[in-house]
Amino acid sequence: MSSSIQMLNRTMLLACTPFVAMLLWLMVTQISIILPYSSFPESSQQESAAADRTKSLASGLDAAHQTAAQTSASIKKQLKLYNQTNADMAQIVKTASAQANRPLVIYDKIITGRLGSPSGTISSDKLRAQLFYIKADNFQSYALKIKLKSSDAMKMVLGKDKVGGAETTLAAVQRYGAVAGVNAGGFADGGGKRYPLSTTVLNGSYVDGFEPTRSDLFFVGLNAANKLVGGKFTNKQQLDDLNVKFGASFVPVLMKNGNPTTIPTKWQISPVRAPRTVIANYKDGQLLIIVADGRNEGGSSGATLAEMQLLLQRYGAVDGYNLDGGGSSSLIWNGRVINKPSDGQLRKLPTHFLFFK
Repeated sequence: MSSSIQMLNRTMLLACTPFVAMLLWLMVTQISIILPYSSFPESSQQESAAADRTKSLASGLDAAHQTAAQTSASIKKQLKLYNQTNADMAQIVKTASAQANRPLVIYDKIITGRLGSPSGTISSDKLRAQLFYIKADNFQSYALKIKLKSSDAMKMVLGKDKVGGAETTLAAVQRYGAVAGVNAGGFADGGGKRYPLSTTVLNGSYVDGFEPTRSDLFFVGLNAANKLVGGKFTNKQQLDDLNVKFGASFVPVLMKNGNPTTIPTKWQISPVRAPRTVIANYKDGQLLIIVADGRNEGGSSGATLAEMQLLLQRYGAVDGYNLDGGGSSSLIWNGRVINKPSDGQLRKLPTHFLFFK
């Protein structure tokens, strides 16, 4: 029995020897075995689908990148075209403006040439004011040509800023810091005070109500568009319609639409000659103020109203109005009294036209 078992063990050992040797060889050589995808059908399909999605996403990103690049190039092109168009339009506007302003520039040269060479010029964003000396046969006179560029370049003020108050034009100029000033409307004295004559407007409001134009009186002032307006007004609505900022009254009207008016006989001889102050406008909206000297108010020196009309015509004015004259005539320029007041000194007045730079 023992020998039979031993025989069986030897036989089994010989039978297993090749397999044990093969196993040892595989362990020593570390051979890897790769199975095909077909051995795992479900995993293969998932990875294939994932690969397809990756390729699809990559393709989509490439397309999006290409579209973005094209869009960016298009935007840059449109922006360049837009900027160029704006530049072209700006140049067109500049050229058109220059062409449109050319007649005004020529016109200004013409009217300035008639006045002569300015002895002084004040120019700013608000205004351009030019001072001229004019020698006539019977009197010395002075002219201010003023282009208003701003709504606050000119204003009218009351003497000492109150109704019934009076001060010289120089005092008003200094108090307000103006660069130029002239006397404005007429006045009437009463109770030791000096009141503006007839209808007077200050800061868009009536100082003492509206008074219908009577006799040879007129009203003259500036409207909201910086245009000189004036004439005779029989009712308040007529004046309200002009949207007046400020203005004063006196006698008489000298020019209308470039033509001299008929001067009432009373004002032709009372007095014949005297210091004068007149205000007028040009067709381009500029203002012309002329102040004439005279030694006294007795009629022996100074200018006649007809001579003031001739000056307005000569210098191309459209509408002209006679302001208070005689000892009231005052012209202040850059802090200096330019004219020679017939009283020997400036008269205290209730209204003044001032100009600001």
